[in-house]
Amino acid sequence: MAPNDPTPAADNDRPAATQKKEPRLAEARAWWNEAWDDGGVFHEMWEDVRRAPEAGWHGMANWIKALAAVAVFSFVVLLFDGAVDVLLDAAHRILTAVPNVQVGDNTSTGVWATIDNPVRSYIAAHSAGLPISASTVYTLWQATGLFSLIAGFMTRSNGVRLTWTAWGIAGIAMVWTTTPETSRTVATAIAVLAWTIASAFALRGLNLRPRVFATVGAPQVTVQPQIHIPAQPDSPAPDNVRQLNR
Repeated sequence: MAPNDPTPAADNDRPAATQKKEPRLAEARAWWNEAWDDGGVFHEMWEDVRRAPEAGWHGMANWIKALAAVAVFSFVVLLFDGAVDVLLDAAHRILTAVPNVQVGDNTSTGVWATIDNPVRSYIAAHSAGLPISASTVYTLWQATGLFSLIAGFMTRSNGVRLTWTAWGIAGIAMVWTTTPETSRTVATAIAVLAWTIASAFALRGLNLRPRVFATVGAPQVTVQPQIHIPAQPDSPAPDNVRQLNR
């Protein structure tokens, strides 16, 4: 039921929430308009965006550079995360597709069997308890040697050469450990010879002599003009000297 008093309600009679809401809206509207005026925050940011294509990377505003860098970094992280999953899955499929290596399962023949069979037997005998199979370890072993051989020949990287050296020493040690004592010396010598021959390609360009860099240029000549007056011997003053104006 409507009140009987026809007098309209005064401003003081309105709820307090309504009175506070109107000043806040007015302040927000004033701030918004001021931000888009000349010299305002949004106006300056819009001008930075508008001038960015003409200014280029070096001339654009720093906040645009930071925003672009964060966006590119996030995109690269997403691509890298997806690529790592794909590569790991492919590597797992390749490594698990090789036949199992067991002690005595030596299928190599010829001179290569002298080196390969002891390595296969050593890996198979010492891979028990690992989370990966012996065949996976053997495949990784072969891949490491092949990669370090090719990459050392092409890039001449010291890190790759160090990998090749460690791979060869470990292989020679496995041949020495696994080969029977009666033929151990000959098998190890063959392994050392084969690794040395392959090192001619993997360690191509390696020079153990220290490099001396000599800079040859025009000699630096410093000219300092000086006048040297020889010391005069002590002698009596000449008697024919006459002072002027006297």
